[in-house]
Amino acid sequence: MPKTPGSWVIVIGKLIAGAVFLVAALFPLAWMVIAGFKSKTEVIQTPFQFFPEVWRWENYAQILADPTFTRTMLWTFGGAVLFTALSLTVNSLAAYAFARLDFRFQRTLWVIVITTMFIPGMTILLTSFIVVTRLSMLDTLAVLVLPGAASAGTVFFIRQFYLNIPASLEEAAMLDGCGRFAIFVRIFLPLSKPPFVVMGITSFLAYWNSYVWPILTITTPERFVVQQFLATFRSERTSELGLLMAGSVLAAAPVMILFLIFQRQIIGNIKMAGLK
Repeated sequence: MPKTPGSWVIVIGKLIAGAVFLVAALFPLAWMVIAGFKSKTEVIQTPFQFFPEVWRWENYAQILADPTFTRTMLWTFGGAVLFTALSLTVNSLAAYAFARLDFRFQRTLWVIVITTMFIPGMTILLTSFIVVTRLSMLDTLAVLVLPGAASAGTVFFIRQFYLNIPASLEEAAMLDGCGRFAIFVRIFLPLSKPPFVVMGITSFLAYWNSYVWPILTITTPERFVVQQFLATFRSERTSELGLLMAGSVLAAAPVMILFLIFQRQIIGNIKMAGLK
């Protein structure tokens, strides 16, 4: 407990700042959820009214009954799971190599990998598009999954975790006849839950929220990801803002549920990584 008047002022100031930040962060989300219960005229009415006069479930029922929306959600979810699995596999193998193996040009390659973290994605958007075009990957699931699977940030995060695993575990495994791949599978993978949870959620979010890249590379409506669907819906039905808000809430629901399930692991693992 604060013992001086000055300490009380600091505590109260922090509480007020925290409350303001909380309201600023949650207000847009709360309004989006509530707007899904409004008619299309109530969403844009003046003066602004936060709660609807009559709560309508029609918007949520209509968007859920739309087979295109449900198909898009399932398609995006499946792609996100595949992308996350591929990303963790590729990046954990690279992280193990940089953390535990001694090979030629290791330092040089590591510097190159880290350098890519500082290159904005927009600067290589055109060259990436040219590459996937020449590889005939346009308008396929591969163009959504493969280009972004390798991530320098994910490699760096997992590598930092692997550097803290005692070398004695590897030495004991080698005495038992295990090779490098067996050591990775039997020792490092079972211990990799902390970084995998954090980077897995990050990869899933990156795919789920992707918009610019799918807009450039996907043209068939059946292969649209959820953000493309919402953008197309917005342009085709400009007056149906209540319906759009309901769709946005349902599109954000899987991500929010995922975070609520793993929030303790995410916060704990980030704290642990910061201490290391």
